[in-house]
Amino acid sequence: MFIDHAELERRRKIILRRRRIIWLTTLGVILLAVLFLSLYQFTDVIFGISEEIESSPQRGDWTMFRRDLAHTGSINPGGDLPQGTLKWTFSTGDAIHSSPAVVDGVVYVGSRDYHIYALDATTGEKLWSFKAGSWVDSSPVVVNGVVYCGSNDGELYALDAVTGTMLWSFGAKYAVRSSPAVANGVVYFGSDDYHIYAVDIMTGTELWNFKADSIVVSSPIVIDGVVIVGSVDGSCYVLNAKSGRLRLNFNTHSSVVTSPVVSNGVAYFTNTGGWVYAIDYQAKNWPFENKLKVFWKVFYIYGAAPRPPDASGFIWVHWLGWGIRTSSSPALVDDVIYLGAAYNLLAMEESTRQVLWSFEALDTMVSSPAVTDSAVYAGSHDGRFYAVNRANGDRLWGYLTGGKITSSPAVANGMVYIGSHDGKLYAFE
Repeated sequence: MFIDHAELERRRKIILRRRRIIWLTTLGVILLAVLFLSLYQFTDVIFGISEEIESSPQRGDWTMFRRDLAHTGSINPGGDLPQGTLKWTFSTGDAIHSSPAVVDGVVYVGSRDYHIYALDATTGEKLWSFKAGSWVDSSPVVVNGVVYCGSNDGELYALDAVTGTMLWSFGAKYAVRSSPAVANGVVYFGSDDYHIYAVDIMTGTELWNFKADSIVVSSPIVIDGVVIVGSVDGSCYVLNAKSGRLRLNFNTHSSVVTSPVVSNGVAYFTNTGGWVYAIDYQAKNWPFENKLKVFWKVFYIYGAAPRPPDASGFIWVHWLGWGIRTSSSPALVDDVIYLGAAYNLLAMEESTRQVLWSFEALDTMVSSPAVTDSAVYAGSHDGRFYAVNRANGDRLWGYLTGGKITSSPAVANGMVYIGSHDGKLYAFE
């Protein structure tokens, strides 16, 4: 049998050439995929953020939960501060957990009697009320003449601030207890259905949603083009405000029900385990970080791997101590963090984490403090509303309401407003 060795050699070279082409093509595809994933995960080239997107409450007064776009929970009111004189009360039909907003002489607040109220800030006279389908634990935000507020009926409502007329509503599957944030024509809020939503401010049309691993009662903040919000799954999520794409999942392993406060590129928040965190909210997770870290830690424990690095975004963490649970959103003023922790209202220096002073109430403090230039205001489960000296934590005055206080105070025009589970909204001057 005649064997044409030249033909065999020619065919062998063709096969090798084809294999080389396939190998080079595969390598090129892999390199392009790696480049794409690197650009996708580690840069903003493909899905960039719009840094001008920030929460945009109306200027002045106390127009949203924690007052301003940074959720500082603080105001420098000028003039006289409230001295504890009860000016008026307004009775609703059930407990008030919602925190009031104050805009242009009007106080807006929700109640567990299913209503959202607008009251004259000076007299407490009811201007209008809107009936939702369930409790209103969400705190209203007022932007450009519109009140946005969630309800346990699963709806987010947009109401005319002057008349209370409903402009539109958006339905989630379960309760909306998270207080909304508004930025660049979009309303952002969380829901008990595990989702964070972005909804068009004019129509109530959903723009995007992101699914967390548990319910979201934390109130989001929108700043520098990102949405920062906690979840009962223990994570603080940082999302692209335009698309809802996840940038950072910082897991604390204990529920995050509080709202973050931000300053100079850093977000500060607490979890229910008594830990206070500072994270770089512009950081991003590396690929599969939270899944791979579990195995890495196991290997490290058995001496088979080096110590795993800190989680992406980590700056510092501070533990408040055994048995101290925290459900109070922190306030941040002049490098000092103020928050409720167990029975105490604390002032902690941010740079050193040293507790500067501690004021002890008679029961748990989950009310998030409001800070002025000389006083800190907060409520307690003991039913008392407290004003303490900002410099040293000494009690200035207090008032006993008829129920526990989980609402957070609002300070405006020389007055302070707070809701109680006795169903009343209190105004002090």
